[in-house]
Amino acid sequence: MENALNLRSSSIIPLNTTTFPSHLSSRIIFTRFKRSSSLQHHRNNNNKYVLIRNAFGSDENGQLNGFPNLPDKIFTEEVIGAEYGEGFETFRPEGPLKVDVDFLNDRMQEGFLQRIRYAMKPDEAYGLIFSWDNVVADTRALKLRAWEQLASEEGKEIPRGVSLQRFLLYGDVEHVLHKVLRWGKAEDEIDRLKSRLSQLYYDNLVDVSEPIEGVREWLDAVATSRIPCAVVSSLGRKNMVETLDRMGLKKFFQAIVSEEDGMESIAHRFLSAAVKLDRKPSKCVVFEDDPRGITAAHNCTMMAVALIGAHPAYDLGQADLAVGSFNELSVINLRRLFAHKGSTFMELEKQVEEKTPSRRKLTIDTIF
Repeated sequence: MENALNLRSSSIIPLNTTTFPSHLSSRIIFTRFKRSSSLQHHRNNNNKYVLIRNAFGSDENGQLNGFPNLPDKIFTEEVIGAEYGEGFETFRPEGPLKVDVDFLNDRMQEGFLQRIRYAMKPDEAYGLIFSWDNVVADTRALKLRAWEQLASEEGKEIPRGVSLQRFLLYGDVEHVLHKVLRWGKAEDEIDRLKSRLSQLYYDNLVDVSEPIEGVREWLDAVATSRIPCAVVSSLGRKNMVETLDRMGLKKFFQAIVSEEDGMESIAHRFLSAAVKLDRKPSKCVVFEDDPRGITAAHNCTMMAVALIGAHPAYDLGQADLAVGSFNELSVINLRRLFAHKGSTFMELEKQVEEKTPSRRKLTIDTIF
């Protein structure tokens, strides 16, 4: 029975559909409704109501104060997610269904033929998940340039300092604008600055044509070993695909998780990538540069490889492996990550032998 994973975008109808692994036995639908300040109901030809939400509180043309309606998670500190292994709450005709990390690890077990293949070619059993920010593309430079351009347009000046730069790169944009830079207090003014900042980021994204050093060679190596790869981001799908195409990396990724997939946290994005790769979470490796992303990967029972650069090595100590560049990696590193887990196929199992109590010897006392 074929199953589908329906991922809902807040402004696109009909829904985009992604096929769920064929061996799962339930129809799962993931939905999310985004925050909005405007809510409209329209009737279609069948007199049925269609619910339309605009994520930015935008007007009927999809714009806010003249700026295009763009995803607003680029400059937001996202939730890590799956702290207790929780996943998605999904809905089926027979009622709601909670899909958590354990559920996916259990339901996405390899079939008999797959286990035979993975026993002969163990590398193919893994799934690689790459974070977009500072792992595939250098987004630190893009964010800082967007902030500088916004300051120039507004006639403001951004103070210099390492601590402030960390706020600009990893802090929540509303907090930075209101509390740190103090560029605005009114909600409308903050929303206008947020939208313009996102627009500047997307304008600069068009100029990106080179990936992080070594990532192309690494992707080529894992493609030779037939290991499926996915890339996850809060960007819109169209912008991601176009940028990957300019970088020459599009052919290496079998799955893309973007803003349209409607994931609420970093961990949920990783779980969605695992589903699209048809690999259970415990067989996936996440490539991250952020300690929060590493925590999210471990919450999903995934391995984490940290790329030192945006964060110093001492901040990435919880990673299973930390490297300064993709050039330091080889496929054997992936095998070593899972070496302590062994294989579940034709593995010798220990049989517990119950100790039987010793027999009591009966003696006969003889009186002479």
